Amino acid sequence: MSNQRQQKPTLTGQRFKTRKRDEKERFDPSQFQESIIQGLNQTGTDLEAVAKFLDASGAKLDYRRYAETLFDILVAGGMLAPGGTLSEDVTPTEFCLFKAQEDIETMQAYAQVFNKLIRRYKYLEKGFEEEIKKLLLFLKGFTESERNKLAMLTGILLANGNLSASILSSLFNENLVKEGVSACFAVKLFKSWLSEKDISSVATSLRKVGMDNRLMELFPANKRSCEHFSKYFTDAGLKEISDFARNQQSIGARKELQKELQEQMARGDPLKDIIAYVREEMKKNNISEQTMIGLIWLSVMSSVEWNKKEELVTEQAIKLLKQYSPLLKAFTSQGLSELTLLLKIQEYCYDNIHFMKAFQKIVVLLYKADVLSEEAILKWYNEGHVTKGKSVFLEQMKKFVEWLKNAEEELLNN
Repeated sequence: MSNQRQQKPTLTGQRFKTRKRDEKERFDPSQFQESIIQGLNQTGTDLEAVAKFLDASGAKLDYRRYAETLFDILVAGGMLAPGGTLSEDVTPTEFCLFKAQEDIETMQAYAQVFNKLIRRYKYLEKGFEEEIKKLLLFLKGFTESERNKLAMLTGILLANGNLSASILSSLFNENLVKEGVSACFAVKLFKSWLSEKDISSVATSLRKVGMDNRLMELFPANKRSCEHFSKYFTDAGLKEISDFARNQQSIGARKELQKELQEQMARGDPLKDIIAYVREEMKKNNISEQTMIGLIWLSVMSSVEWNKKEELVTEQAIKLLKQYSPLLKAFTSQGLSELTLLLKIQEYCYDNIHFMKAFQKIVVLLYKADVLSEEAILKWYNEGHVTKGKSVFLEQMKKFVEWLKNAEEELLNN
């Protein structure tokens, strides 16, 4: 065995030493900027020609490396320094979004340019979202007209799915919010978005990224109320956004209320205290009795661990509902509330298979406890029920309903 070390292989051939100055020039965004600005100056206001130029240039220029520079030029005419001012390295082009006409048709045409570019060079998608987030942080550095154009363009791009609504997080920047820039920008943006899509589409996009509950943050803390938000957006002609935000706040309040209710039940708080708390919350959050009875039913049924055996679960449910019948009774003062409760019971028994045979016993118990009236039960039986488990539950209730009808006839005859 040889003790000599094995000689490492060596690369043969000529070596070229790259000077740092050459590397710097090679990766300098100013050359890229000059090429894009020159191309835009040649194509002018013909946006079809601009789209074709950008498409062809992607094969020659490094869009991946200079995505931010590219989007800065298309929006502002040149490279942007921090804060939103134009860099003075190169004479900016007049043919960009900020120099365009301030109307929705022109902004739609610009949106098409961005759409075509990103569809062609898919890798620019993430860079474009980052660019818009940055531009929103720079809003104070732009003129009112520039902000309006950017808002309209952003609204159109959001509507067409070219951007994620997560970009709106930039509008919650403290300085922008404090000076009213965020709310003003949001008005223009939502008007543009709603000119393309309806409120349900806007709501879906906002929910997808958790922005549906954050719109109040467009205002400073001292103005972050449903009333202020509603008035501001309604006065701006955006009642749909105002109603959406109000509804979202109501949903949030209902979730909190249900959580608190379950905690009170778990602690074993007196029913009179629970009833007083619920009444106060109803008034404060403008919650109807029909909505509230649904929340109370779910809270009661979520307050225990249910037995897995069908015969035992009915007994357990009856015991629990006897205990909480005064709470249910307090919020079924209207016929519609009683019918709502019956539908909630029907849906619950259908969705939880162990309760399928318990429906009739629950209804009879609540009738005896004066929570449900015969009118509500008969209405549910004749026309008010839903399709979930309909045939099973109607069959269960048949004898009791006949008894109710006979009792009613006897009463009338006497």
